[in-house]
Order: sequence, then structure tokens, then C-alpha cells
Amino acid sequence: MMSWRPQYRSSKFRNVYGKVANREHCFDGIPITKNVHDNHFCAVNARFLAIVTESAGGGSFLVIPLEQTGRIEPNYPKVCGHQGNVLDIKWNPFIDNIIASCSEDTSVRIWEIPEGGLKRNMTEALLELHGHSRRVGLVEWHPTTNNILFSAGYDYKVLIWNLDVGEPVKMIDCHSDVILCMSFNTDGSLLTTTCKDKKLRVIEPRSGRVLQEASCKNHRVNRVVFLGNMKRLLTTGVSRWNTRQIALWDQEDLSMPLIEEEIDGLSGLLFPFYDADTHMLYLAGKGDGNIRYYEISTEKPFLSYLMEFRSPAPQKGLGVMPKHGLDVSACEVFRFYKLVTLKGLIEPISMIVPRRSDSYQEDIYPMTPGTEPALTPDEWLGGINRDPVLMSLKEGYKKSSKMVFKAPIKEKKSVVVNGIDLLENVPPRTENELLRMFFRQQDEIRRLKEELAQKDIRIRQLQLELKNLRNSPKNC
Repeated sequence: MMSWRPQYRSSKFRNVYGKVANREHCFDGIPITKNVHDNHFCAVNARFLAIVTESAGGGSFLVIPLEQTGRIEPNYPKVCGHQGNVLDIKWNPFIDNIIASCSEDTSVRIWEIPEGGLKRNMTEALLELHGHSRRVGLVEWHPTTNNILFSAGYDYKVLIWNLDVGEPVKMIDCHSDVILCMSFNTDGSLLTTTCKDKKLRVIEPRSGRVLQEASCKNHRVNRVVFLGNMKRLLTTGVSRWNTRQIALWDQEDLSMPLIEEEIDGLSGLLFPFYDADTHMLYLAGKGDGNIRYYEISTEKPFLSYLMEFRSPAPQKGLGVMPKHGLDVSACEVFRFYKLVTLKGLIEPISMIVPRRSDSYQEDIYPMTPGTEPALTPDEWLGGINRDPVLMSLKEGYKKSSKMVFKAPIKEKKSVVVNGIDLLENVPPRTENELLRMFFRQQDEIRRLKEELAQKDIRIRQLQLELKNLRNSPKNC
């Protein structure tokens, strides 16, 4: 009878609002990279903020302790071991001073940040991982297993690294173009990717088998995110009319999206972020200042628009604080770190549920994946799946993990040329002889390194192809 009334859904997140940090709680004076690669160039955890910077020769990034807000000095120390631009950085989810980076120099590197941040430039990585033959665009840590890292390169391959041994142990070789995005389901038993070949894939990562594949003709997919345990995927992309749109998919049937929704006519990439604890989806446009947010449910209409955070300053990328780093006393449910390139500024934006009470709000902070891994690399590689180890944000959530990273011992190699081991010191007699020998050795070392690296890559690829052949079901 009273159908003219608007239908209000009762939702505790209907009034969530975005609150920008005061200027003194921002990070200022940062030469944010001008690279046009569509990544966030930023990674954050409960202790540190890392940002890829513009640098002459090679690639570098800054690591700043979170409490060190305000203006950053121009000569602030950097992590600068890569020979090419850094394209992606990600913090280890279980060890908060370990960060992975990948670069145009074809390598992936693992760095250990000292307590309290850097005091001088860091050029030596804990591990240098060589296996890709082209530049490496993406790195992702496995969500439940310690020391398993995924990297995606412009050689169209995804390598799975076991950092306990410092080697690639699997290769996923089903893409026919550059991989744009990787996302895991909750227990890390499935990987979904978007690719320049316009296909959306759901992959069993250990065997490399493609379980589902969608050719997105009308919805050119850019980014994908697993929606926790809902058995759903959400993609952002471009419609055939060149408008930005999102699509929701059933992970077990990618023949058709469940829904497609037009967002707007702007051209920047839409970055999706999903919070499984609140079932909220955030969409942030690259190059604009908007963050729209929605609530996701398993029943129709699946997607309910909540609100939009607006800002005139365009974002280049966004870092996201893990749950255990949020301020629960302020009812903060999500926190972005927004890169404002023009101002050299990193601006925290807190998403807040307005509540009057000061006590801990159980209903908006369910148990959440914590800082303890559920599996060792060998267990996961052996086929075991486990859900994340959950933690409460109520008590002692500031406890840091007891995990430490132990780099595998690589045996010392000797390089013998003309009967002289170049890595041993043969004392020359005069200064001139020393210089001549030094330059000769430098050239020789450079040549041998290049030769070795190429051979290593070829050997690894052949090994992984062999392994893939053995793993693949006989009928395909």
C-alpha cells in the first residue's frame, strides 16, 4: 500500500564516511615515481609505509616508519639495489620488516628493513631472485603460507618462489599476454588473473591448471578481486562504449557475469578493494579523486551502493593498511594511503563507521586473518590448504608476529678464468698491475654474470616446463 516509500536497507555501514588525515599526519616531500605502469607503487603495514620513487639510474623505493609523518628530507635513505625501475612492492603478511620488490631489470628481490627504518641507503637484498626473462610487473605473497611468493613477468609467466630455498618451484604458463592482476581466494587454493589477452582466469596454482576462463568481449577486464569466501569474483573494466564498469562473476562458472554495472564515463583505471570482514567493496579511480563504496551480499541485488568519498586531488595509487593496523577505538574499518603525485604527498584516508559509544564494537570487527601463517611452504606445495589463522582486534592486536625470515644459504661460487679464481685475491705487485687486473676482472665478471644469468634463466624455464609437463593431466 505504501510502496511510494523509498526502500531503506538496514545496514550498519550505510553511513560510513571517509576522513582525511590532518596535514601533519600526512607524508610530504616525496618524489613519487612518474612511471605510468598501472600499479599502486605503494605498500603499507602496521609499522612501515613504502613508496616507489622517481630516481635517476636504477629503481628505488622509500621505507618510512609510520610514526615519522610530516616532511621527508630530500636525502632520506632509499632501498636502491635494482638496476631498472621498480614496478611493484609488497610487504610480507607475516613478517613486518620483510618486503618484496620487482623491477624492469627482470629480478625479484627480498629486503629486510632494520628496526626503526633505514639509516643509510640499502643496496644489498636478502635474496635476489632470477627466473623471468623479461621485466617483472607484479608480486603477490601467498595469503596463508609463509615464504611463498608469486611474481608475474612480461614473459607472460607466473613464477611461484619458495623463499626457504630461494628458487622458483612452479611456473604457471597459461597466459598469452601480459598479466595485469593477480588475486587469491581466502585460503590461497585458487588464483584469479586478468590479462591483456582479454581473458579472466581461475587457476589452481600448484598444478597451473586453468579451472575457468572467460573471454571478456563486451567487458574488457582490467582488475579482479576474489570476494573472500563467497565464491564470487569482481572485475573492473571497460564496456564496449568505453565507459568504466564492474562485473560480478560466479567463480565456478565464468560463462556470463552475474551482473554488470556501468560506473561512469571517466577513462582512468578502476582499482577494486574488498574487505571480507565488512563485505564492503571500494572502487577508486586512478587519476580522479573519488572512492565509491558498496556492500556486497550473496542474494540479489548482490551489490548495494553506499556512498562516495570525493576529493579534488587525483590519486595515482593507493596503499591499504592491514586490519590489525587500524584504529579500532575510532571505529575505523579501512584505511587508504593515497598517492598525490603533483604534491609529492601521501595522504591517509580513514573509512569510519559513525558510533557514539567508546567501547569495542564487536559487530564491525569480526575475527580477521592475523599475522601467523597457517602453513609452511612444503605443506602448501604438498597440496594442503588451510584457512588463515584468525585474530581478534580487541586484545593485543598490536602484538607483532614472532616470525623471522631466514635467507637460504647460497653456496659460494668460484669463477675461474685462465686458472685464476676471480673471487679469490691474488696480490699483484705494482699499483699499475693492480689497476689493469682490476679492470680486466671487472669486464670478465660482467661478461660471465650476463652469460650465467641467461643460462640460469634458460635452465629454470626448461626445468619448470618439464615439471609442468609431468604435472599436466595426460588428456589435455
